[in-house]
Amino acid sequence: MKYLVILAFVAIIGSFAAALIFMMRGGNSDPAGDTAEAPRKNHMARALAFRVGFSILLFLVVLLSYWMGWIQPTGLPMRP
Repeated sequence: MKYLVILAFVAIIGSFAAALIFMMRGGNSDPAGDTAEAPRKNHMARALAFRVGFSILLFLVVLLSYWMGWIQPTGLPMRP
């Protein structure tokens, strides 16, 4: 379970990094106005959408794992 959570966090951070790279590059690298780069405009939005999807999937997996009893809460005990 630990490895699944670590993998999900790596995917989330990788998606953030990809969105940052696409944002920093921008869509206007060719001053001649070549339209061959037009499909690249949606890369940042797609990377952020994958990040949201990975986050929701991680939440659902942790919730399902808790419900099935595969993981147990190990936080500090509540004081009366």
